[in-house]
Amino acid sequence: MVSVTEIGSTVPRRELGRLLRQAREVAGFGLEAAASDLEWSRAKMYRIEAGQTPLRALDVDQMCRLYGTPSELTEVLVSLAKESKSKGWYHAYGEVIPRWFQLYVGLEVAASRIRTYEHALVPGLLQTPEYVVHVARTRRDVTESEVAKLVELRQERQRLLSRKRPAAPVFEAIIEEAALRKRIPGMAGQLDKLMKVGEEPNITVRVLPLGTGLSEAAIAGSFVILDFPTRGARSAEPTTVYNEGLSGALYLDRLEEVKAYAEVWSTLTAQALSVEDSQKCMQEIKEEHHG
Repeated sequence: MVSVTEIGSTVPRRELGRLLRQAREVAGFGLEAAASDLEWSRAKMYRIEAGQTPLRALDVDQMCRLYGTPSELTEVLVSLAKESKSKGWYHAYGEVIPRWFQLYVGLEVAASRIRTYEHALVPGLLQTPEYVVHVARTRRDVTESEVAKLVELRQERQRLLSRKRPAAPVFEAIIEEAALRKRIPGMAGQLDKLMKVGEEPNITVRVLPLGTGLSEAAIAGSFVILDFPTRGARSAEPTTVYNEGLSGALYLDRLEEVKAYAEVWSTLTAQALSVEDSQKCMQEIKEEHHG
């Protein structure tokens, strides 16, 4: 298992390097030209963009000014620079959108394939606004303003699934049937959405039926596996497993860790209903419990 110190530094650092490289390329700067303007060596620029070295927030701000990076993205990059020096990766859940989740959103946008298993909720990328409201209100002391912001965040994230192909990622979801049988207002509309999006060529929605026996998934809990585009023979980012809790998130990218979750995913795909039977199951749940 990756220590929280490693999680708190290597993953944000790689993500920061990837985003800075993208910002440089969008601005039309070559690696050497950018290094010259910043008065850095070419080797230092390479290490930064490869996520091999920590960066000060001031250095990131200087790079963003050179590239003409929008203020919103600059703010995220500066936050990642601070995060890459963090000693831990579990953080207080005091903000509507915690910094550790901002990192996940960046990885999600960059992924070419997203596999998610949910035992208690509909995956965030497939939630309706009404469903998001009910999920958000389970948070302690949440305000209506914060609920509205969370709905906006979900809708913004969901845009990536409808990007023009091949930019849109392959999205595969396996959802426990029990999660779909919860008596939540608006669940009929949520089931309709799941059935509709499941017809998209890049989206697969499958149901894990109630009669399924125990497996390692019961121990693993909900998780997401993110795969990234390849550049030549190598992936731009290593496959990463995301596992979220109440007060923080775990990012795993070591081969043995990813392999363990991949094996759980294989078990789940063998146990889940087919796409066609999943559609029938969701329709039956809707008719039985939600009208």
